[in-house]
Amino acid sequence: MNLDKVIAGFFIILAMTINFGFFYGEMDSLETHSKYELFAAIIINVIATTLKLGDKTQIGSVLLATSLVADIQLISAALIWTISEYAYTIDVEIASIIISLSGGALLANITSVALYVGETVRSKR
Repeated sequence: MNLDKVIAGFFIILAMTINFGFFYGEMDSLETHSKYELFAAIIINVIATTLKLGDKTQIGSVLLATSLVADIQLISAALIWTISEYAYTIDVEIASIIISLSGGALLANITSVALYVGETVRSKR
């Protein structure tokens, strides 16, 4: 068993599940979405991104790209939430933007997990 692959797979799947945990809930209200869960999703996604940096294969490049997309969207959601919390008021439109950005990151994470599983199934022993 390759410990590096286990750790990378763990963080890739954990990033997706934590992101789903934040995304799941009402689209027009932030009461069902935890800012701490968004923060955890960002941290886990950044860790997963750093674990993908050393792979020089074509699939590794695509995995890194999906992870960077998820990072950018989650960080954007956190920035919008922070700015609107302190500079403006959070209304339905802002809440839906934050949740939609996390949904885009979730799609990127699902793509990453699907590619990772496909690569694992395809790999030789």
